[in-house]
Order: sequence, then structure tokens, then C-alpha cells
Amino acid sequence: MSAPSRSCVCVLWPHRLDHLTHIVVGFTFVCISERRNVLFIMADDLRTSLGCYGDSVVKSPNIDQLASKSQVFLNAYVQQAVCAPSRTSMLTSRRPDTTRLYDFNSYWRVHSGNYTTLPQYFKSKGYFTTSVGKVFHPGIASNHSDDYPYSWSIPAYHPASFRFEKEKMCKGEDGKLYANLLCAVNVTEQPGGTLPDMESTDEAVRLLKKLANDSVPFFMAVGFHKPHIPFRIPQEYLSLYPIDQMTLAPDPDVPKLLPPVAYNPWMDVRKRDDVQKLNISFPYGPIPKDFQVRIRQHYYAAVSYMDTQVGRLLSTLDDLGLADNTIVVFTSDHGWSLGEHGEWAKYSNFDVSTRVPLIFYVPGVTTFHDWMGKSTFPFIDILAQSNLFSCIQEELCTEGDNLAYTFQHRERGENEEAISFSQYPRPADAPQVNSDLPDLKDIKIMGYSLRSWDYRYTLWLGFNPKTFQVNVSDVHAGELYMLADDPGQDNNIYSDIDHRVMMKKMAGLPHVSLI
Repeated sequence: MSAPSRSCVCVLWPHRLDHLTHIVVGFTFVCISERRNVLFIMADDLRTSLGCYGDSVVKSPNIDQLASKSQVFLNAYVQQAVCAPSRTSMLTSRRPDTTRLYDFNSYWRVHSGNYTTLPQYFKSKGYFTTSVGKVFHPGIASNHSDDYPYSWSIPAYHPASFRFEKEKMCKGEDGKLYANLLCAVNVTEQPGGTLPDMESTDEAVRLLKKLANDSVPFFMAVGFHKPHIPFRIPQEYLSLYPIDQMTLAPDPDVPKLLPPVAYNPWMDVRKRDDVQKLNISFPYGPIPKDFQVRIRQHYYAAVSYMDTQVGRLLSTLDDLGLADNTIVVFTSDHGWSLGEHGEWAKYSNFDVSTRVPLIFYVPGVTTFHDWMGKSTFPFIDILAQSNLFSCIQEELCTEGDNLAYTFQHRERGENEEAISFSQYPRPADAPQVNSDLPDLKDIKIMGYSLRSWDYRYTLWLGFNPKTFQVNVSDVHAGELYMLADDPGQDNNIYSDIDHRVMMKKMAGLPHVSLI
């Protein structure tokens, strides 16, 4: 098999660079003149709660170390804040209105179009491609095969212990087992003495060792399940976040002017045994404050646990001598609300749900070889410490802008017209039990959201699930948050402004049929 002469990384996202306040809709396409391996790491439900994104609570030393040697995008926004649509959008570089996937119930190659995926492109150029853990969303959304054999050279690997995630594995105070939200465990007592992300890391390490001396370059995607709920994590990570030092979200109440259609009632959280015992009213709650603090504690602990797995993976890459010829990308499928606006989970258009980390490590570009022999990614045991591009001529940017130039040239200010798009479907104007995850046939309203450097503007519009058309004259509700004065997006001033300029921008939504 002949090896390709250059190596590329492609990502569909609206994003903003670390040194800028400029946001663009983007499909980043990075090409290196010599072939490079690619290690693509994706977390699940990870918001920008990382030290490298300015979070002062979280302990994420391994990801922060990666970021210190990388290009860090501070404002990357996914197209829809739920797993299958977001992952499909990213891996095909198509928006949900193109893939026509807003739920978990269809396979895009059959449902909308036989699109080439990111790993499929690398495979077509002679790369050995492999998937470990949760990369594509499993099930019909990826044809029950993680899109094999189109995207991968070998069948995707899923950790055997993941099948216990939805079972009663959490020991309560009475000694019995429950299917809890909060599920810090003694790993030695778990089936096989392990957890899914540990298994995935073990498999990825095994594959890296096997591929280290191969003449064929590889594209390896590793998907970690955490910090996705349930928070079934090693119990020792809770010690990093003493409960008396944890606080509530800065805006834990539902905003007075939040349209009911915009609210997500966090049904997947409500279904957990320990949450059901709280007898929380539907749809707005709230969750008792002492339990809110515990949720936040467990989320942060799950992030640190996942960070340790990333550290294990990157240190192996380093030990095998691969750090100097492997591009590393780290990201997440969407964020997760931690009590902001009285909401939990994802399922919304707020920044806490749509904004994700996006980090590119490119040897020789974002960092250079240390001739003193120091390790690039030495493993940081958090529990032991308390405290030159050339653009290829083939254009792969399908629904976004090519941002490869940003790795070399800094822009000099905000582009007030640069917009990123997100969206979320709803079955009704008021919260109901399927508001978070409506099936396609039940979608009646689509919330299209525009994020610029200084505002977030959302319109909830009538939507026809049979024709996939949105009716811009059927406005169910609107939101406008001016970020300079309202960074938490709590004061909706939609009713106070002239909407004609905004409507013109909404009309520019890519690939949306308007009636």
C-alpha cells in the first residue's frame, strides 16, 4: 500500500481562536507536507470545564499539558447539543439539516446522503483507520457497525464493561445496588475490575504499540464515555473536590423571560434512582441545593478521571516515539448544563450546552521537538498530586469555512458579522416528557441559534418533519442575550429590539429550506 504524501485534519465547527474574539463557522482543514499519524480524541458531554479554558475548579493536568503545546480554540460550538446528531454532523462535515438526523433513529447514508466521513477520507488516502470507544454514536445512527467498513479498516472496538452502565451498579447507603446518577464506585468491585474508559485506554494503548513501527500511517479515533452520566467513576476522584468547597451554578434559577419552548426538563437525569427519590416537580424542579452541589462534584470528578485516561494515552504516544509525527485533536460532542438557568444535561441552545473544547496539537507547527530529550507528554498522576501548513487543492469544506490559515496568521480584531449556528428540535411550545429527545416525527418546532462575538440570538420556528422545512413566518418564541452585559445568558431582551436585521441573518442559514 502506497503511503500518502500529505496528512490532513478536517473538523466541521463554528469556532474562535485562543488569541481572538472572532467567531467563524468553520470546517478546519489542516494539511502537512509530510505524512503524519492522527490521534483523534473525543470526550462525551464535556463542556469547557478544563483548566486550559479558565475553569478554576477543575483539575485537568493532562489535557492542559496537551493544550500548552497546541492551538486552542476558545469558542467552538457544535451544531446540536445531543450525541448522535452532533457526532454525525462533525464526522460528515454536514449540518443536521443536511444529514436530517435530529434524533438517534436513522442512518444518514440511507436517510439523507452517502457522505464521506472524516475517517473514510483518511482511509481512502491509504491510512489505517481504527475506532476505540464511543466515536460514532452506536446503534442505527451508525448502522449498528460504527459505519464499518466505510470509515474503519477494522471493526470498531467497544469496551465490554459498558453494558453495565445502565444497570444497578451503584451501592447505596443501605448496601443495595441502584441505577443512580451519582455512582462513585470501588473499581475492584466492578465486573472485571474495570470501567469502560479504562478498557478503551487499554485497547488504544495496545493498538498504538502495534502500529508504532508500521510503515502505513494511522488515523486512530478514541472516544471516552465520561463525563457522560451516570457518574460511574472511581470513588477516589471525589477526594479532589471536597464537597464543602463546591458551589452552585452562578445562575441556578430559570430566567423569568426564558420561553418555555427553550427549556429542557432533563429527563435522563430525572430517571435515575437517586434523583427519583427527591420527588422533584416537573418540569422546572428545582433540584435541592445540596444535591446540586453533589452533581457538580461528581461531574468535575468524572472530568478528572477522563483526564487521567487522556494522560495515559498521550504518554504512551510519547514513549513510543510517536509524538513528533502524530497530530492530536481533542474535543467533545457537546457541553452539559450544571445547573445554569435551572437546567441540567444538554438539549438546549445555551453556550453551556453547545460550546466545547477544541484543541489541535501539530508537531513542528504548534510546538517543536525538544532536543534536550524531555518528554512531550509525561503522564501526570492527578491522584498522586494534591494540587508549516500548505492547503491541499482538494476542497473538503462542505458546510463551513476553511480555517487552516489561522494556525499561522492571527486576525486583528472581532468580525462583527461572523456567526456560528446551532439548533435544537422541540415537540411542543411547553416542556413535556419528550422535549429533550423528540423523535423526528414529533418535531414541531426548531430552535435556530446564532452566536456572534457579542450576542446569542435564537428563534423557535415552525418545522415540518415530513418535508424537513422550516417556516420563518411561524415564530413561536425568541431569545436575545447581549453577552457584554449578560455573559451567562440570563436576561432575554428579545421583545425589546427590532428584529429585521436579525431576520436577514437567519435567512442566511445554510442549507435550510424556507417556506
